[in-house]
Amino acid sequence: MDLAELLDRTGLDVLDHLERQTTIPVVDGPQAQGDLIVIPLSMLGPVDVPAGARWRPVPLEGLELVRGVAGNNPHTLVAESFTCQWTAAVDDPLGLGIVAFENTAPAYLVHPEHGGSGVAAGCWLVRRQQERGIGARTRNVLIAD
Repeated sequence: MDLAELLDRTGLDVLDHLERQTTIPVVDGPQAQGDLIVIPLSMLGPVDVPAGARWRPVPLEGLELVRGVAGNNPHTLVAESFTCQWTAAVDDPLGLGIVAFENTAPAYLVHPEHGGSGVAAGCWLVRRQQERGIGARTRNVLIAD
């Protein structure tokens, strides 16, 4: 799928400088989009989705995962009908998990500045990035605009 087709399907938009005829790669492994990281759940031993977690389908208009600190530039998860479900019931010891999602066909993250990135079928955790500072202090990265 190319960016133009994804934008037509979802009604989302990106900045004008992005090439809309570019094919969006579908990656079967960890990937980052801006300040978000998508990681296969199988790679994260201590992260858990409780057995009673409420899973919901990703709506046709997409699921907004986060917005920038000034309320702009959302990261949105989109997928074809009946191919992707998500839950916010994630036990992440680092406290960085936003949602887990499971998809049976490619799902896509769309961001106005970054365009689109494809996520292969599987079960995934979306996390915020974390920075390590002096003295092993950590802080969550603010989602920038």
